[in-house]
Amino acid sequence: MTEQATHGQQLVPVHYHQFRISDEHGPVGPDMRRQHNGLIEVEDGIATILTGIHTGDVDVTVTFHADAPQPGDVGWEEIVEVSLHSASGELLVRGLMADLDEELPELSFNGPGDYRLRIHARGRDTAVDLTPDDVTEWYLIQVWPAPAREAAVLRQSDDYGASVRAE
Repeated sequence: MTEQATHGQQLVPVHYHQFRISDEHGPVGPDMRRQHNGLIEVEDGIATILTGIHTGDVDVTVTFHADAPQPGDVGWEEIVEVSLHSASGELLVRGLMADLDEELPELSFNGPGDYRLRIHARGRDTAVDLTPDDVTEWYLIQVWPAPAREAAVLRQSDDYGASVRAE
């Protein structure tokens, strides 16, 4: 069991089925196509989380850990782990075309370096391609310092992710 360092929760604006994780001072990792896992892609040094909704807000919770925590409970439909790098120690969750009302804490809580992120998603099948007024999707991002390694798919069960993987 690991000790959770801190956490944050915020509504994150989504446009064109995505929100991002990036570090303005350098690439977060080598390219990884979205078809690989249906939830996250890394392209041009930016990690993009793929959402079912076209436009609106999603609920994002981030938790920080000293080492690898247990994955979230069975309520999560998609769970993927990726390694990301922060050149500046300012690895942040960002909207594609709009800023967050309040920033989530920096994902690179331990300063510059390599981190492992376990991204959980649920609700992506609820309002596919729509612009809902209410939150229909939830994301949990667990973060801990760790050397870079290949992406790992822990769970794939939503239809939206399957359609992305089929593209």
